[in-house]
Amino acid sequence: MSTLTKPNHIGRKISRIRELRDMKQEALAQALGTNQQAISALENSETIDEAKLIEVAKALGVTVEAIKNFSEEGMINYFNTFNETVSNSSFGNGACNNDCTFNPLDKLMESVEENKKLYERLLKAEQDKNEYLEKLLNQK
Repeated sequence: MSTLTKPNHIGRKISRIRELRDMKQEALAQALGTNQQAISALENSETIDEAKLIEVAKALGVTVEAIKNFSEEGMINYFNTFNETVSNSSFGNGACNNDCTFNPLDKLMESVEENKKLYERLLKAEQDKNEYLEKLLNQK
């Protein structure tokens, strides 16, 4: 009997979740403090003890329940529901409602003006310093 026909094959579920998280066996092995061969054996195991399952779930960033309840059909249904929701929204129809409450060009010009004022203040401060230093030199 193949792993695809066994709905409760925990190792296969771990493998699919790892793949969906775009994680290599080596990365999972490193997170668990083991080697790639141990992960391969784990993913080929039909059952896994609860303590190890908790460690694996934590390394994958999911809950133990997510691993136990994972199914390919559930994922397909989830993404189909998501796609239907998006396609029925204004976003999915290409009408993205991105109304700005300000004019971006006005904000840019305000920023330019603020930078110009800052530059002028810094320039004036440097000129004042130079004048002060020149006075000190002339007094000696």
